[in-house]
Amino acid sequence: MLEKVLIVEDEAHARTGLTELVGAWGFRAEGAADGVEGLERIRQWSPGIVVTDLKMPRMDGMELLSRVRELPERPVVIMLTAQGSIESAVEAMRMGAYDYIPKPIDPVRLKSILQNANAQREVDASRVFEAPRKPSQEAGELGPLVGSSAQMKAIYQIIERVAPSNVSVLVTGESGTGKELVARCLHELSSRRNKPFVAVNCAAIPETLIESEIFGHEKGAFTGAVERRAGCFELAEEGTLLLDEIGEMPMATQAKLLRVLEDRKLRRLGSKAETPVDVRVIAATNKDAQHAVASGQLRGDLFYRLNVFNIQMPPLREHASDIPEIAARMIEDMNQRHRCSITGIAPDLLDRLVKYTIERATILAHTGQLRSEHLPPHFGEPGYATRVAPMVGGVVVPDSGGTAAHVARDDDRTVRVEVGTTVDEAERQLILKTLQSTHNNKTRAAEILGITTKTLQNKLKEYSNAGSGTGGSRADTPAVATE
Repeated sequence: MLEKVLIVEDEAHARTGLTELVGAWGFRAEGAADGVEGLERIRQWSPGIVVTDLKMPRMDGMELLSRVRELPERPVVIMLTAQGSIESAVEAMRMGAYDYIPKPIDPVRLKSILQNANAQREVDASRVFEAPRKPSQEAGELGPLVGSSAQMKAIYQIIERVAPSNVSVLVTGESGTGKELVARCLHELSSRRNKPFVAVNCAAIPETLIESEIFGHEKGAFTGAVERRAGCFELAEEGTLLLDEIGEMPMATQAKLLRVLEDRKLRRLGSKAETPVDVRVIAATNKDAQHAVASGQLRGDLFYRLNVFNIQMPPLREHASDIPEIAARMIEDMNQRHRCSITGIAPDLLDRLVKYTIERATILAHTGQLRSEHLPPHFGEPGYATRVAPMVGGVVVPDSGGTAAHVARDDDRTVRVEVGTTVDEAERQLILKTLQSTHNNKTRAAEILGITTKTLQNKLKEYSNAGSGTGGSRADTPAVATE
């Protein structure tokens, strides 16, 4: 496949002529009037090759080259220069430009340079794609997916077989089974891995905005459209687009999506022109896709277009043997996120982790092994789920009880709020108990509570002042150090 080529030239006739010439050679070519417009187009369109003039208003070719070098995915840059600026062109090559062409342009030389740059890009991509990796059967993992069970190994085999192709994939399964991880794995194992991966949750976008979000819009297309905006398809150009919860997409939008998948062209809202797109589409749903088609929630023709390959993700209860490996990976991630140093999980805790998130325990333990004391009291005992079902910000709210306006505390790690307690009082008790559990470590307490250290300090001063104003602290309030 020939790379996309962006022509950045401030002279309109030269820009149009070059764009048409390069397009006639089989490249997909577009133009930009100066470096500012060119940089924006590079970010949106992701061309593999940029041919830019050296002297331009607003942003010249040298500055454009410098800005391109800062991008995560850098295109090949070819400089156009007048005869008197050869030294500048040579300096541009020292900065990373691929080549330069003096004006007036020799078409034969330009074509040769473009073909060589295109071949170089293909070699670089194949080297990345062919990087050695451990076989999934032996490693018990594939990209972000973890598990050595028979179910997971079967999924690894499907992913490795499907990833190198360009076909659409429909990933199904209950919520939380790892459908997005499958999509990311398909992307990472494909030749598109160095291009964008864009994930869209169709259920989270208002129906009035979903077409603009996916297909983009032109300036003035509707009230509030003050500028042109690229949609998710254009943002994922040459990469992968995940359409999560596809069954929640409005039927009218499904019809437009089907057209894009069939024609590989899209039309932004408010535009009369169609834009070619090169995107691999992966869809995901937690619904029974066949039932969604039968009930009219999903177009049948769209379903068959997306369901070239289907990957059904099993719920964790069907491959519980993978829990230790999944837990270990999660702890690894949480260690990095929260700057902790957890080394492992005590054996007696593994069974209880099936119903509990590792993140809370990791933050509380901070270092060493995770143990039962890092879980809430009575966790895993009969009736636990019923007792703690309503949770508000880490405070357990019983479903029945008296109306006394106070917080009942069973032990050192529980705050139990009864009906009638004010929000301020519940918040006060939660903050003080969390501070107590961290041995007055305000940074740790603030991290657990999800607030800033400054906010925590202000709260503690507020409680201290309130205690002083009544002739002393409340009887149930631990001593608080505010400094």
